[in-house]
Amino acid sequence: MHRWIIFCLAVAFGCFGRWVGADDSSSPKRETRPNIVFMLSDDQAWNGLSVAMHPDVPASRNEIFHTPNLERFAHQGMRFSAGYAPAPVCSPTRISVQTGKYPARLHWTKAAPAVDGQRLLEPKLIKQIPGRETTIGELLQRAGYATAHLGKWHLSGGGPGQHGYDLHDGDTGNENAFQFTDPNPVDIFGMAQRAEQFMQQNRDAGKPFYLQLSWNALHAPELARAATAAKYEHLTRDSNSKAASVAALTEDLDEGVGQVLDAIERLGLSANTYVIYMSDNGAGGGKRGGISGGKGSLWEGGIRVPFLIRGPGIHPDSWCHEPIHGVDLLPTFCEWALVPEDEMPAELDGSSIDGLIHPESAKTHPPRSDEWLFHFPHYQGNEGPHSAIRVGDHKLIHFYEDDRIALFHLNDDLSERNDLADKFPEEARQLQNRLQKRLIAMDAQFPQPNPNYDPNAVPSPRKAQGKRGQNNQDRGEKPRRNPNNRLDPKETDRDPKR
Repeated sequence: MHRWIIFCLAVAFGCFGRWVGADDSSSPKRETRPNIVFMLSDDQAWNGLSVAMHPDVPASRNEIFHTPNLERFAHQGMRFSAGYAPAPVCSPTRISVQTGKYPARLHWTKAAPAVDGQRLLEPKLIKQIPGRETTIGELLQRAGYATAHLGKWHLSGGGPGQHGYDLHDGDTGNENAFQFTDPNPVDIFGMAQRAEQFMQQNRDAGKPFYLQLSWNALHAPELARAATAAKYEHLTRDSNSKAASVAALTEDLDEGVGQVLDAIERLGLSANTYVIYMSDNGAGGGKRGGISGGKGSLWEGGIRVPFLIRGPGIHPDSWCHEPIHGVDLLPTFCEWALVPEDEMPAELDGSSIDGLIHPESAKTHPPRSDEWLFHFPHYQGNEGPHSAIRVGDHKLIHFYEDDRIALFHLNDDLSERNDLADKFPEEARQLQNRLQKRLIAMDAQFPQPNPNYDPNAVPSPRKAQGKRGQNNQDRGEKPRRNPNNRLDPKETDRDPKR
């Protein structure tokens, strides 16, 4: 059957997920409610580990970075080759994960201040987590879990203590990481130590726990331990000192992850503890990364991230190629914690992935949606404001400045180099309409024409408001105008010919 007939059926009726792994001889242990440890790294690329994130894409692993503990983690559980962050930047992903809702629904789609002087006006954002939203911490706390949020909060709103976390590091942002230097770069090892203390305390009390480790790394890579940095200055043979620093801090972070994994083992918690690892946004794929784009873009390099899970009943060295999304974590954690259905928040955009990681129980779960939305109506990168939708293996990107669309079949074209929109205009139109209707239905905000636009003026970022380290989200470098009258991206490896 022709691919596009299959595509139309997928758009109309949805498609089934695909799971690849070992046999289903083992079953998840459900006698007791499990502990949950969720690790969220910062600005880590899909191929930012030394373990591959796709079995058939050699470039999905980094040949320079050394992450033996995350390799160990991956071999102990399941790797998701198509794991997505909710946004291509930091804080929108964080609020989305906390609430199980798309950033577009929450009206928080960018971290950095708006850029004035562009062809389109960026929407106004809330920039703090509203009290009316219910978080993972609140849901699990009500269910009898001890809860902790360590590291970067970056959501204001009074900090984690106001949103369901018993133990936390306060209302922290990017700048708090800079106070921690060698031998504890960006508080990696301090966080690991506090994590072990929290886990031991609740193990001894016989209480299930939810622990979120929002690592500050890979922010402030220049603060990597001197010994690790020296190793990579030699190995990278690169005049780009930032590349060596990122590699060094990646290894430091891996060691911190290993300390937490070792603590779980040492405390006798492995059999009943899920551990989840992902990044808050992509960071490109490099010249050989297999995917295009980077932070601030909805190309795969901006939103596809490393995604690992191990825990009760999960087969070692297994793979899942079904797309999953950060909004899936809240309903998944709540299922594991036995949160009653009538206590779940309304308008959740995600669904539990328990049936994917435990395929023997898939029949007990409702069918998952095959549709994933991404909305970035802002300037940060080469593309200008844009939105994207993935349905099955097909992905459409809509660029608002010139109303251009691009269509890709990701199974055949992971690097998004073969735009099919002109070849299949009807299919592209269907997906564009579906994207628009879904965004409107969730009251998403859109960029608007700028009546004072001057093509000869240089855009400038709007001055951020708020106290240091909180609302001054993800400050970037001073923007530069490129020949296409767009801001140069902070990080991108898009082909300039496209």
